[in-house]
Amino acid sequence: MATRVTGRAATATVDGGGVVTGWSAAAERLTGFGAGQALGRSAVGLLAGGVPVALLRAAVRHEPFTGMVRLCRAEDEPVAVELGVVPVRTARGEPTWVVSAQALQPLTPGAAARPAAVPSVLSGSSEERARHRLALLGEAGLRIGSTLEVDRTAQELAEVATGSFADFVAVDLLDSVFGGGPPSSAGLVFYRVAQQSVLPGCPESTVASGAGDVIAPDSPMARVLASGRPMCVDYRDPEVRSWIAQEPERERLAEEFGIHSGLMAPLTARGVTLGVAIFLRHRSPEPFDEDDLLLATELTSRAALSVDNARQYTQQRDTALALQRSLLPSRTPRQAAVEVAFRYLPAGGREGVGGDWFDVIPLSGARVALVVGDVVGHGVPASAAMGRLRTAVRTLADIDMPPDELLTHLDDLVLRVDLDEQPEGGTAWAGGSVGASCLYAVYDPVARSCSLARAGHPGPALVGPDNTVTFPELPPGPPLGLGGLPFEAVELEVPEGSVLALYTDGLLRASELHGDPGLGLDRLGSALTARAGSLEDLCDQVLSTTLGPDAPTDDVALLLARTRALHTQDVAEWPLRRDPSEVARARKVAAAKLAEWGLEEASFVTELVVSELITNAVRYGLPPIGLRLIRDGSMLLCEVSDGSSTAPHLRRAHNDDEGGRGLLLVAQLCRNWGTRHTPRGKTIWAEQEI
Repeated sequence: MATRVTGRAATATVDGGGVVTGWSAAAERLTGFGAGQALGRSAVGLLAGGVPVALLRAAVRHEPFTGMVRLCRAEDEPVAVELGVVPVRTARGEPTWVVSAQALQPLTPGAAARPAAVPSVLSGSSEERARHRLALLGEAGLRIGSTLEVDRTAQELAEVATGSFADFVAVDLLDSVFGGGPPSSAGLVFYRVAQQSVLPGCPESTVASGAGDVIAPDSPMARVLASGRPMCVDYRDPEVRSWIAQEPERERLAEEFGIHSGLMAPLTARGVTLGVAIFLRHRSPEPFDEDDLLLATELTSRAALSVDNARQYTQQRDTALALQRSLLPSRTPRQAAVEVAFRYLPAGGREGVGGDWFDVIPLSGARVALVVGDVVGHGVPASAAMGRLRTAVRTLADIDMPPDELLTHLDDLVLRVDLDEQPEGGTAWAGGSVGASCLYAVYDPVARSCSLARAGHPGPALVGPDNTVTFPELPPGPPLGLGGLPFEAVELEVPEGSVLALYTDGLLRASELHGDPGLGLDRLGSALTARAGSLEDLCDQVLSTTLGPDAPTDDVALLLARTRALHTQDVAEWPLRRDPSEVARARKVAAAKLAEWGLEEASFVTELVVSELITNAVRYGLPPIGLRLIRDGSMLLCEVSDGSSTAPHLRRAHNDDEGGRGLLLVAQLCRNWGTRHTPRGKTIWAEQEI
């Protein structure tokens, strides 16, 4: 793999006819061609293997270009370089280019340790100084704004301008820039985020990096901020000396190091002042002049735009992250079917926060739904779409849909959202604008089984009680939003004490970036089978093994669930005949079972609920009819099933009605009640707290 050489790039200038007009010492060291051999030569002749099409297109359109090319060398093989071309115009409006090249591999064993010097704007004739200024602008265009980090961007400005333009450079920014909010210049307190000097350790600085600096109202920095325009400062000027005299430490350092000239430039982007850049000269005898003022304005304008981009990125990322975290569960609901631990890690790259989510939803019959999903895209739109899908899943789960049917309805919802978001007169397209994947699982602690279906999402991992890990094969299912394609559920036997691991693809992506698609699953499997003190410890272990020390390149959601089981001593079932006399028998066997469980205080309500539900099943339902009681921790569940698919509904009976009050009594006496459809009919259930 090619390795970039650290240090500054070799620079040159090329006129509109493609002729080399400027040649730096670094370019001579890189190619072996001296200035006498390069100046006046066609730039195309210095490229080995011809001109790339992208470079040719950029030259015709007078646009920037960045890419890898091969440069000819005087007495050696061609060298691969990263070439940057920045278009500018001369004072007469003629097109010209500033070219920067940096080798992608060391030329000699010690080449990486010898950074190339950037031509100083203080040396040579007026024409040479103009070329040097263009070269400095070219390097600034390539180096400033390489990241979306405020402090790094400021440091890049200081490094580019030090030595070739100023002897000391400092960048002071308003505190609000770091929080991502809109900057305010109401106060004159700034923070030194970057500084660079030709002297080791920046001894001429009065403020340490990261420290605050209170600027006096009559200081040049305050005047620059008030006017919004840069200014040159002569340290011998009586007005300036009067200001410095108010700050003994600043005065002492100015005299000790011989600071004689300064240039203050505001960092302004999109009409907002972000801070101020300070350029000082003490080793160079020439003071700053009007040409330097123009150059500093160009440098700070580019840096300010990059700082503002970083600020806005921070603001959007913080907003999306706050929205994402507000929509995700901060704790899991009370249920006895599984022990749960979870983690959510936002992406650390430029893409921003994504739309990953997870959920744990208690269901009737002591069951629980486990959900993990991932919305395509990043930022606030992805977080908002995630919130809508999570709400839809909870709504569909509340009516107890099977996993495959739930995903079908969720797919229809995504399609409807896509149609609603189509511009007027636009055409809907397959795949839509939302797009998401989802894995939905329902675990039943009575049957010790798990029913799963997925829509374009990675399958789960299952760790058995013997600590062996498997990755069950599930029908893949299309991503949500395609429409017209079926989903299929699979039922797995899950022994008590097993661990189900549900996750988003960000967990595996860090490993797969190394080129091995199976590496992520291998790491996940080894992490799940390693010994851990608790489920929380196992979560941390999985993340550290699969992701390593670096921030994830994509959002990561991880949900671990250790299964529990309800044994025969906690579950009682009785088949019943479709006969009114069975109502009395059902009350009797239910009361006996509650007495066996030591729950006599719940007998009155339970007998009434059993009587009402079985009466409805006998009158309006179909065989087979059954009664089931489940003791689940602090909850007592009563379930009556029959072979009819017609669901009852709650209604208010009139004073002269002889019936119609059964479900109303159940609703008033129980904590919750509902209906779920089964392959053989339906089940009416009611929960009591005990």
